[in-house]
Amino acid sequence: MNSEEKEQSHERLHRQLQEQPVSGDDRQGHSKSANQDSQFRRTAFSRQPSEPNAHSNQRAVPDSTPTSRALSWKDRVTHIVQQKAEDILVHTDDPRAQVIQHNVLVRLAGVRDPELGRSLVEMGMITSIEAKRRSDDSVLDRPPQARPGQDVYDVHVKLELTISGCPLTNRLLNDMTDAVASYPDDVLVPRISVGVMSKAKLGGLVEELRRTRHSNPFNNPDSPESRTRIIAVASGKGGVGKSAIAADLAATFAALGYSTAAIDADIYGFSLPGIFGVHSRPTDLDGMLMPVSAWGVRLMSIGMFAGSDQPILWRGPRLQRSLQQFLTDVWWNNPDVMVLDLPPGTGDMAISVAQLLPAAQTLVVTTPQQSASRIAIRAGLASLRLPGTVAGVVENMSWYEYHGQQLPLFGEGGGQRAAQALSASLGYPVPLLARIPLDPQIRETEESGRPSVLDSNGHLLHSTRARAFVKMAQALIGAHLREPIARS
Repeated sequence: MNSEEKEQSHERLHRQLQEQPVSGDDRQGHSKSANQDSQFRRTAFSRQPSEPNAHSNQRAVPDSTPTSRALSWKDRVTHIVQQKAEDILVHTDDPRAQVIQHNVLVRLAGVRDPELGRSLVEMGMITSIEAKRRSDDSVLDRPPQARPGQDVYDVHVKLELTISGCPLTNRLLNDMTDAVASYPDDVLVPRISVGVMSKAKLGGLVEELRRTRHSNPFNNPDSPESRTRIIAVASGKGGVGKSAIAADLAATFAALGYSTAAIDADIYGFSLPGIFGVHSRPTDLDGMLMPVSAWGVRLMSIGMFAGSDQPILWRGPRLQRSLQQFLTDVWWNNPDVMVLDLPPGTGDMAISVAQLLPAAQTLVVTTPQQSASRIAIRAGLASLRLPGTVAGVVENMSWYEYHGQQLPLFGEGGGQRAAQALSASLGYPVPLLARIPLDPQIRETEESGRPSVLDSNGHLLHSTRARAFVKMAQALIGAHLREPIARS
């Protein structure tokens, strides 16, 4: 392609981008446009780094990637296409095919990898685009949308996956197929071939990703992750339902539309993989781990590596390293909220969280009885000697509902006592954020691999428990993130 052709194609690209409206939201639960092209424009130019999975009803959330702060997504697509066009577009003497190839590149540049949150074109996953006019005597089936006499173009696209057997292959192919087939000006038939990146190319991609982050991105004021709201769910003793509270809180944030991550820091008693129904291991990209996504939450747990029945026999230094690795060696993609499920008590892991995540806020879980609340107070008072604050108290198993009556099986007032004692000792208000009823159905739901606040489609239930978690999530997010805002 000579310089004049490239200049003309860049002008066409700019005109196309200026003509295309950018919607801030293409999430589930929003009405779909009847116009196929405008539906794709929302997908191509507004696809978010944190996409909902099949069990999520997330909405768009604020984009906090370093590049997006400097460039709008539309400008970034323009920049990506200008950088990559010469390497990706196959030379053709057909002027119409040239236009189609450039426009397809624009559309594919708007498709992002769901785990890494980056454009497939930007990461070098799209290596070739070639548009060929189908001959009139072709034996291939004619697309039903093609009018008599209308030209049909086969668009051959080469995709290179980061790893062989990538679990998101079908999703990527579907997104790419939609991007090509929904082209409004011509009848295009996508022909996508799939390969795998070379080890050297993958190594270069991972190195580039690592350059964009810091040793602990959640504890660096210059990192996008430093704006993540970190909530550490703690308890003074075991058996109070702490892990169930952590899981349901993370699932609630995700269902409300926040980009949500969760770390199972309860190394000895990991529970989150079972509650979220996770049975797979994180994808390893040349030493960088991709968290497993389930029910809209990106999740990491030692249980994904050790096996559900294997005991963990670690002491202090190794415990701290495990948390540090979960923070530094995992591509979290700048979540809005991160929930940590801490082990009971005030041991090594609590100290490690305070050292590695000094901005974390503690959510103390207790049950109503006086003995439990006294121990919960000790867990909260640890913040006097460590960085961070106590965000509030949750009283779990507050009552059991029987024929319309609330029966306080474990006593009453433990959560309120803990909140009042912590407020007095810490010198700032520590609210009782929620009182959660005891419900045997919780056990059955979570043992089946679904957080108890969600229905089978990943939507929030209209239950007393779910409403309590929504109220608690909204209180915790506070002024830090008032509501999910469509990414630019």
